[in-house]
Amino acid sequence: METVNTDRALLLATRVSKIYRTGSVEVTALRDLDLLVHRGEMVGVMGPSGSGKTTLLNCLSGLDDIDGGRVEVDGHDLFAMSDAARTEHRAHTMGFVFQAFNLIPVFSAVENVELPLLLVGTRPREARRRALDMLDRVGLGHRVEHRPSEMSGGEQQRVTIARALAGRPAIVWADEPTGNLDSTMAGQVMDLLCELNREGGQTIVLVTHDAGIGARVTRLIRMRDGRLVDDVDQAVTPSAVLPDPPPG
Repeated sequence: METVNTDRALLLATRVSKIYRTGSVEVTALRDLDLLVHRGEMVGVMGPSGSGKTTLLNCLSGLDDIDGGRVEVDGHDLFAMSDAARTEHRAHTMGFVFQAFNLIPVFSAVENVELPLLLVGTRPREARRRALDMLDRVGLGHRVEHRPSEMSGGEQQRVTIARALAGRPAIVWADEPTGNLDSTMAGQVMDLLCELNREGGQTIVLVTHDAGIGARVTRLIRMRDGRLVDDVDQAVTPSAVLPDPPPG
């Protein structure tokens, strides 16, 4: 990696490699990968199927182990920690938004959002307050008592975003967050993520296969065969993707 200014670095990955093994077969998913993400960036990761996008997210967040290299998040070396310490660090500094909503069906929206807060020791009254505030922020203040089955796909994804943000994470990882949504709902979810990044300064790393979604991030990384092959800062306008349908 060339010399860079790391003063504002939130994530610093150096020569990260990941190998999947099945019997005698080895597949290299990440190859000596370097990446620096600053606070407040909205980074999109694109590439063909099998290029390593989801593996990158899982390794940089500490969900998966790595076979070589170093990953620092918020000043902490993830893989120098014990599994328990890494899990605790992840719970306090990271939020996750996945393609599958992963909401608990018998819980209301507010209960789904407050549960991770309760699990890390937040007092129940404070957890409820923060969950309600975040649901209101994502436009669901009127749906807090509804269960997932009573909500649209776009609303459920907004609940997952509220859940990811309620813990005030340093970084949010989003893996194909619009993959299960139609174009209208996908546009609404991206509007929200862009607003949270632009107005709230939330750091977001977003994996997508959709070029329209990729057009809306402020920095776009492309992967191929486990390597970063392009890294571009890009000007973004609100109308860069998913324009309103023509009248009539």
